[in-house]
Amino acid sequence: MSTVAITGIIEAHAVDVWRLLTDLPGRAARLTAAGPIEVLTPGSFGPGTSWREERVQPGGGTLTEEFLVVEALAPQRLVLCSSGTGADYRITWSLRPVRRRRRGCTAITVTQEAVPTAPYGRVVALLLGGLAARAVEAALWRDLADLAVAAGATGSVEAA
Repeated sequence: MSTVAITGIIEAHAVDVWRLLTDLPGRAARLTAAGPIEVLTPGSFGPGTSWREERVQPGGGTLTEEFLVVEALAPQRLVLCSSGTGADYRITWSLRPVRRRRRGCTAITVTQEAVPTAPYGRVVALLLGGLAARAVEAALWRDLADLAVAAGATGSVEAA
């Protein structure tokens, strides 16, 4: 299993960040790496909600991913899972209110865990582990920066 985690601080309240994270129809407009979104389940956002989205890859290609909400504890914790080729992924967003410069801010930790599900997934993880981890980390930082802009923050994410 490989794990990549980042923590940043956004100048926005946790409830506002949560609203943006869980607004699936607006997701593609907010995240520069996200393409069209197809919500697969009816009803309100919560455990069991699933959607499909295209993600722009660092090399310029696209990848279609399907996400399922495993846990949604507003506005503190969101856990998603996604099955990939040769690995299953678990993405956890943890939001914690903090005060910075007398403003309400949110410390956000995003953790992505990859569990190989096929023998070739283990081999690829072994051979490309460091390279893949850096690409995942860059993608997580990009999503966090996009979220900061959408939240009306200064557009920057302060590393915690």
